[in-house]
Amino acid sequence: MASTLRIVSRALPRASGTLCRATSAAPVRVLGTPLSRRHLSGTAARFEIVKRYTEDHEWISYDTETGVGTIGITNYAQEKLGEVVFIELPEVDSTVEADDSIGAVESVKSASDIMSPVTGEVIEVNDALSEKPKLINEDPEGGDGWIVKINVAEEEVERLQEELMDEAAYERFTQE
Repeated sequence: MASTLRIVSRALPRASGTLCRATSAAPVRVLGTPLSRRHLSGTAARFEIVKRYTEDHEWISYDTETGVGTIGITNYAQEKLGEVVFIELPEVDSTVEADDSIGAVESVKSASDIMSPVTGEVIEVNDALSEKPKLINEDPEGGDGWIVKINVAEEEVERLQEELMDEAAYERFTQE
């Protein structure tokens, strides 16, 4: 759910450099994207987190402000795999192509490659998974179960939003 916040202050800077008074202390809810806390300087920049899913059961949460995509496996995938016992992570600073393997996840039942949903450069891996791979079972799509963060190539952004499944489409896909 997105919201816009009316900032309460005695005086707010405007783009022209003059001051104005806030007219209301009540938050305003509108359809749109949340405000960026980093760019609140009179005119607020907007950013959005776009979450998409692949047919190979990976998810990507893309931050439109930073251009970083956080990738992991879905809850559906971890349920099918069972207890995760090992995870192979990619190297930081490596370049990955969409639909190429960026690692592997091994469970007591089987092993599966982790496929990158986008092209980009690996900027961070979740090292905690090396010590505790069960984090993927505990929270695959939340705080601690992410696998890798990638600087998404600019040319991938449109494809990410148009070709990958949103949550409703992924839900239908897993029920087929």
